[in-house]
Amino acid sequence: MGDNTQLSVRQNLLETLHGGHPDRFVKQFEFAEVFFTPITLNKIGGPGPGMMGVKNAWGVTINWPEGQPGQFPDHSADKVVIKDIEHWRDYVHMPDVSTTDEMWEPVLASIDGIDRDETYIAPWVLPGLFEQCHFLGEIKNTLLNMTLYPDKMHELIDYLVEFELKEADEIITHLHPNALFHHDDWGTQTSTFMSPDMFAEFFLEPYKTIYGYYKDHGVELVIHHSDSYAATLVPYMIEMGIDIWQGVMEENDIPALLEKYKGQITFMGGINSAHVDYKEWTDEAIAAAVKKACDACGPLSFIPGTTMGEPHSLCPGVYEAVSDAIGAYSKTYWEEHNL
Repeated sequence: MGDNTQLSVRQNLLETLHGGHPDRFVKQFEFAEVFFTPITLNKIGGPGPGMMGVKNAWGVTINWPEGQPGQFPDHSADKVVIKDIEHWRDYVHMPDVSTTDEMWEPVLASIDGIDRDETYIAPWVLPGLFEQCHFLGEIKNTLLNMTLYPDKMHELIDYLVEFELKEADEIITHLHPNALFHHDDWGTQTSTFMSPDMFAEFFLEPYKTIYGYYKDHGVELVIHHSDSYAATLVPYMIEMGIDIWQGVMEENDIPALLEKYKGQITFMGGINSAHVDYKEWTDEAIAAAVKKACDACGPLSFIPGTTMGEPHSLCPGVYEAVSDAIGAYSKTYWEEHNL
């Protein structure tokens, strides 16, 4: 910037997303206020660390073992919701999505005073369509059913889309958000759970419907979390309307993705949480991880950050230390590259 005027957080984000002239790296989630809605808390069950055996509104039994990064469904034989995919309607019953103004009061109080012209209001929606399928039916059986009983799986996914659109209506009516933070993990660290063709067959149109609905009702930015290998799904992410893929692990070869898709989608991550978020973490290790990611990817269509699916860390101080390191290295990077 010739006049040395620093861009605002929002301006800098938009320059990063759209191939303009950012004046520093975006620091993780600094541009968004991410929060749970009462619907999501009811849908997932809302247990905290160490809480076990909590049944959520869909009938899924949720465990959160102490020391683990998040919740997991209990798929013991007696607890799996869908016993037989051919009769899934006998087991899966959509929760009541309606809410009252009183239920939203704590959320509205938490975002009161936030400047929406500067900060994106991003309600957190999870689990996503694939995760909800395997929460209800167990992951191995879900993948087998997609092969053996595709018509039944399409019916189930359509039912989940119906719920998500009702959920979207409630969120939009009460919050009028300008962003969405949506979770759905689509792979392991080394591969997607299904082929790209199968993924497109089952999830492309449903997500186009959901994300299109949000964008038709004032949402400017769709942030999708999947901390997994999903490089082969990026063309479908773009078609779905995803603006930022958050949680992108190094295994996806982000520089190669940027070569192909820069300007079409932004990749947020590049610092695997397992490499920095541990009890013996150090500022030096975090600074090295930040430098590696920023040097490899550059400032356009890339937001450095950990791959955890929220603005938080398992170990106290790690998230803040990563943001500080990004801010510090920005100065060095811009000087070295004469930006």
